[in-house]
Amino acid sequence: MTDTAAKATELLRLHRDPALLTVVNVWDVISATVVADVEGTAALATASHSIAASHGYEDGENIPLDEMIDAIGRIAAATDLPVTADLEGGYGDAAEAARRAIGAGIVGANLEDQMKPLEQAVDQVAQVMRAAEAAGVPDFVLNARTDAFVKAGDRPRADVLADAVERCQAYLAAGAPVVFVPGVLSEDEVTTLVDALGPQRLTLIGIPGNLPLARLEELGVARVSYGPLSQRVALTALAELVEAVHAGGGVPEGTRPLN
Repeated sequence: MTDTAAKATELLRLHRDPALLTVVNVWDVISATVVADVEGTAALATASHSIAASHGYEDGENIPLDEMIDAIGRIAAATDLPVTADLEGGYGDAAEAARRAIGAGIVGANLEDQMKPLEQAVDQVAQVMRAAEAAGVPDFVLNARTDAFVKAGDRPRADVLADAVERCQAYLAAGAPVVFVPGVLSEDEVTTLVDALGPQRLTLIGIPGNLPLARLEELGVARVSYGPLSQRVALTALAELVEAVHAGGGVPEGTRPLN
């Protein structure tokens, strides 16, 4: 697929399919190429944390938007698969960030609410979807993220879950096709969210402590992504190589020429 709108439609279809969509996040062209070449990969997702780290910045919109757009554009240009990008909190103008991302070939985005006042967060979602439609990509897969659990602190879990449901329902009503609730969630919490939002509307992160992928698919979750964890796996392998070399060893057997 080469047409941006067609790629967006395909990405939306993958989220709507009862089969769970898994996306192992990438941060540059070589990581994108490696992931895309693995059989079964249907779409790519970038990780803002990983891209920022590879450019020497702390996470949290410290990387200039120009550099982020350049990075995700290079990834989109390196594959025929649909690519969704992590746009953090929108870099001060979420609609403009989305417009620029679409211009770079991106067909979906994560957008954090950072627990802004609900009305403000909903307006941000609506603005992004209007910008996508104006850009000719009405099926842009905005994955509207709520940080209800990430920023929960010591609040009662029931209250945090209620906030997540309210915010996710509001983002779907504002036009987001799917919503993202990162955190370690129990089966009851996932079930409550799916029941409140509908099947194939909820996306989660694949962190230790969360339910197995097969169970999440059974519960009606749309997608699981891995954020910065994929880069950490790669960097762990690099660190272990250095440790082995320092101990008199070398490159592990089975290392593949993937670049």
